[in-house]
Amino acid sequence: MITWRPVALFALGLITLPAWPLPWLGLLVCIVVVAIVSVLDAVLAASPRHVTMWRTGDKVTRLGGTVHVTLHVHNDGAQPITGRVRDAWTPSAGSHAEEYALTLPPGATAQLTTTLTPTRRGDRPCSRVTLRSYGPLGFAYRQTPHKTAQLLTPPWRIRVLPPFHARKHLSEKLARLRVVEGAVAVRGRGQGTEFDALREYVPGDDVRSIDWRTTARRQTIVTKTWRVERDRRVLSVIDTGRTSAVRVGDEPRLDAQIEACLLLSTVASHAGDRVDALAVDTEVRAAVDSGSGATVMPRIIRAMAPLEPALVETDYGLVVSEVLRRESKRALVVLFTSLEPGAITESLLPALPQLAARHKVIVATVSDPEIGRLRTARAEALDVYRAAAAEQALVERRKVAAALARHDVEVIDAAADQFAPAVVDKYLMLKATGRL
Repeated sequence: MITWRPVALFALGLITLPAWPLPWLGLLVCIVVVAIVSVLDAVLAASPRHVTMWRTGDKVTRLGGTVHVTLHVHNDGAQPITGRVRDAWTPSAGSHAEEYALTLPPGATAQLTTTLTPTRRGDRPCSRVTLRSYGPLGFAYRQTPHKTAQLLTPPWRIRVLPPFHARKHLSEKLARLRVVEGAVAVRGRGQGTEFDALREYVPGDDVRSIDWRTTARRQTIVTKTWRVERDRRVLSVIDTGRTSAVRVGDEPRLDAQIEACLLLSTVASHAGDRVDALAVDTEVRAAVDSGSGATVMPRIIRAMAPLEPALVETDYGLVVSEVLRRESKRALVVLFTSLEPGAITESLLPALPQLAARHKVIVATVSDPEIGRLRTARAEALDVYRAAAAEQALVERRKVAAALARHDVEVIDAAADQFAPAVVDKYLMLKATGRL
């Protein structure tokens, strides 16, 4: 492989042709000289096979964050290497620089640091490292072939975690959780709440909370206090089928579902409940089994990060069977999916009675703002037809919601920016009323 220098030398030789008695002979001499110099330079170039490469650096970041990965190149040969290194990554890894100049004496090691700002959630791998070694004159170079480059390239993968924008609602939801817990303790016994402690009666306490046996022993009126149920199970099920690929606003529906799952799991873990997560379409894509406390959220975030929509129809029969297999005790099951009439009525509804009989079920879906916009547009005749189609779509969604409600299933249908807080609000309401 030659550089621009042989071409420049050949062009310089062409300029001298008018001075030659025989121009064709001068042309032949120019060609031979350039060829000999280029071949000799390529032979003297150090072989790019005599290198060893490895990587160090960051492996995890959040979407929008920046990481640094260092490529170490060690010269195992007896010749110095002068050339360039191209450290290629997938475009979504957001590499700020991929090519580096390299001067490496025998036995030396160079450190080439690449700064990455990923633009997509998930696993972002490196592609290939290509080493180009120039000859002493810079007329030619030797480059690692494609297969050799693949063998020399040290593997590395950056896991890009969800951005968790819904975190901005966390402080407000945790404050509401504390209010719910305090309100239950003050008002006395509520449906499904748990016994907390005994205390003396004060005016305003519910007389139904009086512990008559203790009152008789102490000769003073004693009441029971109650606290919100704890150690309940909350299972988030994310539908990763074809409907999760639909773009709602600037992002796929799947991303909004993940955001809501993370916010719900965080609040539930703070409330003392056990948190599980599941991602399913025609197979289980991710699963995080029972956990609570400080360990559950990192596990869920790492499990959700590589999820991508699968262009298949979700098997709700598999969803129901997986939930029933994993959750033997009563749990709150939050199914993040879409209200598609065909899929819901044909696949989910037949299996729903068995699920709803054992667990409390919420079906949460992200509404498309484009449907609302089309519904109100009336500027042209075509807009009227679009508005009619949008209205029909909303009617079908309401029918699906009504069919789910007949099985005592709670339905949440909210816009993407309000979806995550709406799911948590429903969870807090169920917790306050003892319906988990």
